[in-house]
Amino acid sequence: MAKKTVATLHTGKMDGRSYTKVIKMVKSPKTGAYIFDEQMVPNEAVKDFFKN
Repeated sequence: MAKKTVATLHTGKMDGRSYTKVIKMVKSPKTGAYIFDEQMVPNEAVKDFFKN
């Protein structure tokens, strides 16, 4: 069963690999505590995500 599931993930377009999950620590303006900002961004926009 697992082999069939894995095989279905690799068929067709490979659009899923064009995105990266990025995590950035951001200081909250209200409390001053750090929070984590998690997003799925395109591979080309990873550097722009960390610049802001």
